[in-house]
Amino acid sequence: MDLGSGIFDTAVMDPGDDLLLLKRVDPVRNMNRFYHLSVEPTLFGGFAVRRSWGRVGTWGRTRLDLFTDASSALAHQQKLAFQKQRRGYRPA
Repeated sequence: MDLGSGIFDTAVMDPGDDLLLLKRVDPVRNMNRFYHLSVEPTLFGGFAVRRSWGRVGTWGRTRLDLFTDASSALAHQQKLAFQKQRRGYRPA
């Protein structure tokens, strides 16, 4: 946000939101990537892990992994986040 505009970003993430935002930035390699992970309920009573990734400034790609219960979805989300952090991604 432009501080001179008088508009301020007051958005606050709800503690109940299962959203993880990861970034990997390496100027030497011209790398500026994002990786978003969220757990969302489906229309049919299950849960989905939505992962979106790509270069910052682009739409990137999205994939949904479906699960029957929330605990399986959260475990999968944590596993993916751990794998990405081992590859150099850091919380945004």
